[in-house]
Amino acid sequence: MKTLSIEVRYAEPKDAAEVSEVHRQSWLQAYAGLIPHKPLNEMVDRRDARWWRKATRGPATLLVAEVAGVIAGYATVGLSRARALPQEGEIYELYLRPEYQGIGLGRLLFGEAHGLLRSLGCRGLVVWCLEDCHIADRFFRMAGGCDICEGMEDFGNTQLKKIGYVWD
Repeated sequence: MKTLSIEVRYAEPKDAAEVSEVHRQSWLQAYAGLIPHKPLNEMVDRRDARWWRKATRGPATLLVAEVAGVIAGYATVGLSRARALPQEGEIYELYLRPEYQGIGLGRLLFGEAHGLLRSLGCRGLVVWCLEDCHIADRFFRMAGGCDICEGMEDFGNTQLKKIGYVWD
């Protein structure tokens, strides 16, 4: 019998190419048809391995979910950018390769990211997602998030509404 290893850990510079690929696959799947084609592709192309290598050195913390030696997903966390909210921590991004979605890795990665923010003394957590991204909406609601605020995100010449989910 084989044992499958699953680990959530801090990303290292050597992980950059794999994280870039997770980003590419997950963003194209999640946002095709929501974010206009050109800005979506520009955003994906901009976040190449070099970009992610720099991301491993901060200021946000980059976590990866590794399954049997393959980086299946990532999360970036740090202090909340929404100073008007009382929640001090924020998960900036949480994405999985499409083939690893729906099997509990997102919950595991979310739990680790949330726990890290708590261990750093952050009271409360906020996560933002596009209003029309129904998969993310369902995920954050099932994780116990309350959608209490909204904002706008600019993608080229298109403004899209985003929803802020909070945990106290």
